[in-house]
Amino acid sequence: MKYRELGKTGLKVSEIALGCEGFQGEDETLSRDMFDMALKAGINCMDLYSPNPKLQRRVGAAIHDCRENFILQSHLCTIWRNGQYKATRDINEVKEGFENSLKNLDTDYLDIGMIHYVDSMETWNTIWNGPIMEYALELKKQGRIRHIGMSSHNPQVALEAVNSGLIEVLMFSVNPCYDLLPASENCEDLWKDESYENALFNLDPQRELLYETCQRLGVGITVMKAFGGGDLLDAQASPAGMALTPVQCIHYALTRPAVACVMSGVRSREDLLASLLYETAREEDKDYAAVFAQFPKISWSGHCMYCGHCAPCPKGIDVAMVTKLLNLVRAQGEMPETVREHYGALKAFAGDCIACGSCEKRCPFQVPIIENMKAAKNAFGK
Repeated sequence: MKYRELGKTGLKVSEIALGCEGFQGEDETLSRDMFDMALKAGINCMDLYSPNPKLQRRVGAAIHDCRENFILQSHLCTIWRNGQYKATRDINEVKEGFENSLKNLDTDYLDIGMIHYVDSMETWNTIWNGPIMEYALELKKQGRIRHIGMSSHNPQVALEAVNSGLIEVLMFSVNPCYDLLPASENCEDLWKDESYENALFNLDPQRELLYETCQRLGVGITVMKAFGGGDLLDAQASPAGMALTPVQCIHYALTRPAVACVMSGVRSREDLLASLLYETAREEDKDYAAVFAQFPKISWSGHCMYCGHCAPCPKGIDVAMVTKLLNLVRAQGEMPETVREHYGALKAFAGDCIACGSCEKRCPFQVPIIENMKAAKNAFGK
């Protein structure tokens, strides 16, 4: 298992992490077996949005012996009412839900207190300027949550939250179909057939700016819906009209700026194994570019997807990384010091480019790589 820095939190998370969907059933034996399998594979992180007390107790028991080494991302603003999950913005209910979760989990802290499901600007304004954020900040001061996070499907709202400086971790829906769509306050737009009826071109600029801003500010992204609720794995259901593999979906998400881990929504041992295969997969099995290039009605022409098809460079330039750093500079309109440091640590620089064109011939998306290398040389000075 490989581990990644989660923004500036100081936490190192396994790049494959657990979503809680598959643990919500009544089969405790299956849950226990899947947890055992995950821990043995080196998974050290989980998202637990559900306030279901049975599930929380089950998770608490599973991680009890490794609690200090396990990174638990659990949600504020959820409660359990009449046998059902409920999202809430009532501060008294928020406090009740948090206290119950710690009790059920048999722990005295959460590593990440994730403010739950903020998809409208109105909701964000209510939270950041009201008692919920005050409560989250007080919990952090007390050490009862170590870091404040927020989950969202809306890049416009997420960008506001990230720029506020209050959010250290963002849980966001990342996959190659959702990334094409503009911001919406209704997350169901992400999987509606109508959203994909017309031709779509390249990443939504606001989503791209969100990822690059998180990278610049040191806000770690934990990914939800990498498989689009399973739709992307099924050719009939996929908005792209073709199926991707779990490994390809995971690799796409992990190549986005600021992404630290993918919360894999596994429902069975087989699902978990399919995600864990990423750690030993061949590069050709991870490759999503060839499939993307065949998607009907969807085009990424001229846009670098950081897929790595440009390699190898005869001068040893990591073209995908240089392009990613260049895009960060372009997005900010200035040279962030951290980006300059990352560039300076590369083994070869854009200025080493001899314009042989071999990278452009291999690029599935017709990216003007030679032009980008010239721009990077001008931006970074070498």
